[in-house]
Amino acid sequence: MSEEEKTPENNEEKAFDKARKKAKALKDEAKEKAEGIKKEIKKDTEKAKKKAKELKEEAKEKAEEVKKEIKEDTEKIKKKAKELKEEAQEKAHEAKEKAEKIKEDVKEDMGEFKEEAKKTAEEFSEGLKTAGGDNKKVLAGILAIFLGWAGVHKFILGYQKEGIILLVVSIIGFVLSCIGIGVFMVWATGVIGLVEGIVYLTKSDEEFYNTYQVGRRPWF
Repeated sequence: MSEEEKTPENNEEKAFDKARKKAKALKDEAKEKAEGIKKEIKKDTEKAKKKAKELKEEAKEKAEEVKKEIKEDTEKIKKKAKELKEEAQEKAHEAKEKAEKIKEDVKEDMGEFKEEAKKTAEEFSEGLKTAGGDNKKVLAGILAIFLGWAGVHKFILGYQKEGIILLVVSIIGFVLSCIGIGVFMVWATGVIGLVEGIVYLTKSDEEFYNTYQVGRRPWF
């Protein structure tokens, strides 16, 4: 076999070796790059884990701070609520004591006033009897006009229940005079007395006697 016939084969073998070397070089380069990428990924993963751990610790610390603040605020609210409750109980107790005192004072004043009014009515009644008059028209009419709110004219005529009603309503009105209803109550009893006094005085002696002393008509 001549040298010329061997040349193409040698060339082909050389080309194959060259290609094989080139492939190996590329393989080694790819492997090296893969190793580099793998190292970078591992490095980035470690950084990410470290950062995640830091964030986790920071979040945990923040959560503890928030929890502590909530606990402190809750304690403050409980303390304030307790103080307000105690203050409200103290105020309620004071109000109850004042109400009891006012109740006792009103009860005492009503009793004294009732006794005084009754005593005055009895004195008037005794005076009328001493004067020898059976008809109480003039006396009852004048008392109704000037002291009608106290029910004195009712006591003069022997209407104890009606007299007590007027007297009690008037006393309650005086006690509640700081509000509108109290003034109205006093005004109403005064008007009733005024109207009854006018009615008494406008009737004849006989008509008055028969209607209010004999007939026992309690109102108007």
